[in-house]
Amino acid sequence: NPVSHQHWIAALRSQRRQGHFANAFGIICNFIPRSANKDEMPCMTRLFRLSFAFIAAFAFTSQPAMAQSILRDAETEALFHEMSVPIIKAAGLSPASVRIVLIGDRSINAFTAGGQDVFINSGLVAASDNANEVQGVIAHELGHVAGGHVTIRLAEGSKQATGISILSLLLGAAAIAAGAGEAGAGILGLGQSVAQATYLGFSRTIEATADASAQTYLTKTGTSGKGMISFFKKLQGLEFRYGATTAESFASDHPLTGDRIAILQDKFQADPAWNTPTDPLLEARFQRVKAKLKGFANEPRQTLIDYPESNKSIPARYARAYAWHKSAYPEKALAEVNALIASAPHDPYFLELKGQILLESGRPAEALPVLREAVNVTEAQPLIASLFGHALIATEDPANIAEAQKVLKASINRDNDNPFAWYQLGVVYEQQGDSARASMATAERYHLQGNPKLALANAAVAVRGLPTGSPDWIRAQDIELVSRAEVDKTKKRRR
Repeated sequence: NPVSHQHWIAALRSQRRQGHFANAFGIICNFIPRSANKDEMPCMTRLFRLSFAFIAAFAFTSQPAMAQSILRDAETEALFHEMSVPIIKAAGLSPASVRIVLIGDRSINAFTAGGQDVFINSGLVAASDNANEVQGVIAHELGHVAGGHVTIRLAEGSKQATGISILSLLLGAAAIAAGAGEAGAGILGLGQSVAQATYLGFSRTIEATADASAQTYLTKTGTSGKGMISFFKKLQGLEFRYGATTAESFASDHPLTGDRIAILQDKFQADPAWNTPTDPLLEARFQRVKAKLKGFANEPRQTLIDYPESNKSIPARYARAYAWHKSAYPEKALAEVNALIASAPHDPYFLELKGQILLESGRPAEALPVLREAVNVTEAQPLIASLFGHALIATEDPANIAEAQKVLKASINRDNDNPFAWYQLGVVYEQQGDSARASMATAERYHLQGNPKLALANAAVAVRGLPTGSPDWIRAQDIELVSRAEVDKTKKRRR
């Protein structure tokens, strides 16, 4: 039945795109019996291709992270850095090399994807009651980073699983070709199930190791493990809600949460830091960031329900300011921000938000003083500086262009992974009549956004227009080479 085959194929591709490899394995196993007879050999051929493509997919487990949107916020990044630095050091890593990255995803999750970056979903921050819970999650993910678990998972776990999978495909194909369709289907299904179980079992071992590492790091830094345990209990509640059982632990790439709690709780409770409270200032900053994130990510109506106007706390005002701004009520948003500034007149993040509201409400000239102060207080924090540069450009005053160029170049020198800053710098160059450097800045932007085709086109224009051998010419040439290779690779995949 071609319709049912197309259904399974579409489902398999969907799960692969999302990185749900266990689900994809299950789809393959369900698909096999529908294709295991001589009359459907063309479908079997396609199945083999899909199965081998699935095997290759283990090499691309970082793609889901790349597919998500990264949320950049100066205050959030500063908080993540401060709350994780002691844990990073306890893991034997350099704080300068580890980034805690916020992902715009409502699901409760955190992960690593190779390298030393730790990705935390916005949904996890929203679900956490306090900073200590997030510290426990960060410690677990740093256990993966320090242990090189992404590389090990690919090199060892997938090696074992794919060896079994390939063997079962070959034996099953031989049986089907010999006329034993049912036997061939059985071999294929059993082989895929064993491969799945092998890989997931290996993954559970790695997750348990990361838990043990996290416990060690938190103990070394005098950080309470209460947050890690309470967060696991949240996960356990979700397991109960969706009907997880002990038997299902064998179909999961993590140990059951109840088992994790049982192993860790005694160790944490024996730790002198068990009753150590989180620094009150750090906790207050976390509650601000959590409210800010909810105000940014949630529908304004929901934000106003969660943070009614009767709530005059700093987190509540923060969340409502975003809700009113998103609802196009700038005066109400400004009233909330002005109340925040009254409580802390030189807080750079309150000033940043006020400048953003004024700028995005069509009042860039009014935004300049508050953004300039925010830049000065933070010693030119790159994200705030790029917003200030945007405001200078938005005034449409030619007298501000030179300052905008200076501010944006300084921002990029400290943080060149900001597509927004490159876009604004490109606008500055274009207004100055420097089309070659405008193309180079645009190439940088598209390169960061993962659009090699447009990066290549703009880099080629920049190479032709920039002085040969200049730093900008060399950089444009680098982007051109990398982007051309990526475009060629995409063409080959399509062929």
